[in-house]
Amino acid sequence: MEFAALVKEFAQAVEAGDGRRLAALFTADGTYHDSFYGACQGSDAIRHMLEGLFHRDGERFRWEMLDAVAGPGDPPAVGYARWRFSYTAKVAGSAGRRVAAEGMSCFELEGGRIRRYTEGFNAGIALAQLGFAPDRMARLFRRWAEEQNAQPALAHHLRP
Repeated sequence: MEFAALVKEFAQAVEAGDGRRLAALFTADGTYHDSFYGACQGSDAIRHMLEGLFHRDGERFRWEMLDAVAGPGDPPAVGYARWRFSYTAKVAGSAGRRVAAEGMSCFELEGGRIRRYTEGFNAGIALAQLGFAPDRMARLFRRWAEEQNAQPALAHHLRP
């Protein structure tokens, strides 16, 4: 599948809440690393993340993938897309709030399927739109920083 078509199918599967459709875009041991829910590896975990978490906590998803570009190779080993994403929250204390974000995705590819998906965006903007209290946001930011800094690839960046 051409990369632009893969990215479009990815966004449509998320909008539809179709975990089977989303998981089919990944390799058997593929990983979807979501900024809020963390890493989900394998078809069952990816399907659960979308159907059991995303669509449990939100509704009326819109995901606009923009400027999809893939690296060299046939098929390419990596692709990127910037995006605009929105949904209506269903979680207690935030239900009914519309949340919008802009970000960037990295798709590490293998054989035309997604081996690893990661994204970058300012999650603080989303949490503020949800009305999270500052202390709750601080706890989340600390947890995310700890998870990030536990990555072996960052070890040399964290040494004085």
